[in-house]
Amino acid sequence: MSVDGWFEPVEELAAHEIDLSDLGFWQLPHALREGAFRTLRRERPVCEFPIPEWLLADEAQQGSYYAVMRYDDVLSASRDPETFTSGRGAVSIIDLPEEFLEFFGSLINTDDPRHAHLRRVVLRAFTPRRIERLDAEIGVVAQRLVREAKEQGTFDFVRAIAAPLPLRIIGEIMGISPDDDQFVLERSQRILGALDPEFVAPEMSPDESILTAALELTEFMGDLARTNHDPDTVMSALLDADVDGTHLSPSELASFFILLLVAGNETTRNALSVGMVALSAFAIERRALIADMSTSKLNSAADEVVRLASPVVWMRRTVARPTELSGIPLATGDRVLLMYSSANRDESVFADPYRFRLDREGTRHLGFGGYGPHHCLGAHLARAEIVAVLREVLTSMPDHELLGEPEMLVSNFISGVKRLPMCT
Repeated sequence: MSVDGWFEPVEELAAHEIDLSDLGFWQLPHALREGAFRTLRRERPVCEFPIPEWLLADEAQQGSYYAVMRYDDVLSASRDPETFTSGRGAVSIIDLPEEFLEFFGSLINTDDPRHAHLRRVVLRAFTPRRIERLDAEIGVVAQRLVREAKEQGTFDFVRAIAAPLPLRIIGEIMGISPDDDQFVLERSQRILGALDPEFVAPEMSPDESILTAALELTEFMGDLARTNHDPDTVMSALLDADVDGTHLSPSELASFFILLLVAGNETTRNALSVGMVALSAFAIERRALIADMSTSKLNSAADEVVRLASPVVWMRRTVARPTELSGIPLATGDRVLLMYSSANRDESVFADPYRFRLDREGTRHLGFGGYGPHHCLGAHLARAEIVAVLREVLTSMPDHELLGEPEMLVSNFISGVKRLPMCT
């Protein structure tokens, strides 16, 4: 099946008809949402919307937020953490209770000096030797998964390759048994798929589903920390880490685990899936990559995959002092969403922004969250996983075909692919 036009935007909505707070908007076809983002970049680059009704638990949360659509504005805010802060929550439009901030995001929901401290603790755990070992394991797992998928002939790429690869690498990082991968995957999907009926139990509200999944993962993490005895895992390094005389607390460790599931599992899984769509939609680039699978070409392809996928649609910041973006004044306390999925298509920055191009140079994409203090800690591992899958798929099944368009997750936060039928 051809997906040639899947990435192309369709501008059917006028600027005044676009409402990012309407859940129905996030259920629109991919092309219509891309068209809406392009319209907003052109006509309303910093646009105000009311807090979505489906997020309001009480009247105290009423108000509005600003969606920042252009690359330069998103990059500027990312590099100015003193003005655009994260301490009131980076992954929620509304202000969350402190316990929620601990559960969902850990260091991404903090500002300096605590953010810098937590980041140093985590970085100390990822030594060059551990990264080298993980890179080798990524290659082994990717090769096995692609071989097993090829043997099936027809398969769901998400289920067969994109989901198990990053999940197994997280398992290696934290010392999780492969037998527990499905348990972890299901809780991760419930946290990020809370707006999609497929992942919420009928007897639960979205908030209840998220919190229950987080509590189950926290309990699982506590058991793992007590029983883990492998000194070569990052889990052990995190338990033993000492920066400025401080260790991670049990709640900080559990919170980092949940963050790792979001940043290292869900995002890479969806980038890999969109990468398969890109290879099918852009045959010339696919043939060029098959002809030259050098490290530099594969790395370029991986970055293009992340740019096109933009797995995290946005992150929130809170304005700490009066400022402006694109001439729009912002007051202290204003909520701001940095729209990475729009910024990575900015026509003023990227030539042919809706094309998969191996020769793209210069401007760096914002798929890893900009280039300020909150730049993704796992960017290296994500690239390594994408490179490994591209290499194995194009080597073992260069003539693979998609059997349908990607089935997308209903979410305003994650650009997720639930299923992607494929054959060799």
